[in-house]
Amino acid sequence: MGKVFKSVDEIQLDGVRFIDARYDLQDKEAGKKAFEEGHATGAIYIDLEQQLSDMDIKDGRHPMPSKEKLASVFQELGLRYEDQIVVYDQGAAPFAPRAWWMLTYAGFPNVVIVNGGAPALEAKIPFTKDIIKYPPTIIEFDWKDELYAPRQAVKAIVDGEGKATLLDARAAARYRGEVEPLDKVAGHIPTAKNFDWEQLKSNGQLKANDALRQKVSPDEQVVVYCGSGVTASPLYAVLADEGYDNIQLYVGSFSDWITEYDVEKGTNE
Repeated sequence: MGKVFKSVDEIQLDGVRFIDARYDLQDKEAGKKAFEEGHATGAIYIDLEQQLSDMDIKDGRHPMPSKEKLASVFQELGLRYEDQIVVYDQGAAPFAPRAWWMLTYAGFPNVVIVNGGAPALEAKIPFTKDIIKYPPTIIEFDWKDELYAPRQAVKAIVDGEGKATLLDARAAARYRGEVEPLDKVAGHIPTAKNFDWEQLKSNGQLKANDALRQKVSPDEQVVVYCGSGVTASPLYAVLADEGYDNIQLYVGSFSDWITEYDVEKGTNE
């Protein structure tokens, strides 16, 4: 899959298509406001809930959009497969990884994330308030279905019919079922291991560490999930950046799983 995260010094900034994915789960307008106050020249804004989720369906708190919905979003934004796409958020956040995963799933071949986000980018290039509207495009999509794990594929893993490691990206207390601030059931998907995605944060960037490398190996089939598919995205992206090839994202995640199936509590080593 190649390098996912790049520092601003590693990115050829001329002629790229910037995507601003800043967001705040507690203040849903904050990302758009930040974009309007200043963004990379030529950047377009993409919204977690309006464009990268299908909030009209009940498959979790940030449900997987249909291919038709995603195709419409990316074409209306004027994106093309030949674009060199550079995605950023506020830095060390899950929103640029969510956008990167959706674009990669949709077959865009040249997408990277600015490690360090908007602060690192603004230190390198001027930001502007000018907003550009690009003409819509028509794309013949080459969907990468192998990157996505739907609920039934996860159920097959739990039932022992599929060989893969489920990796829960939530905080350990939520994984163990000791607390649950968002969903109506506490615990985790049966058989899952835990690696809190917050452990990947380092000085405003997201980076793999030895704890992650020891949790899962590159030769394992790994399916990552979290509460609603958002904070699992950085875990997926970091694994991909590390060269893990056999990884999938369960976009519906725990909030989708509990609509149909039972959970487990405690810890799986």
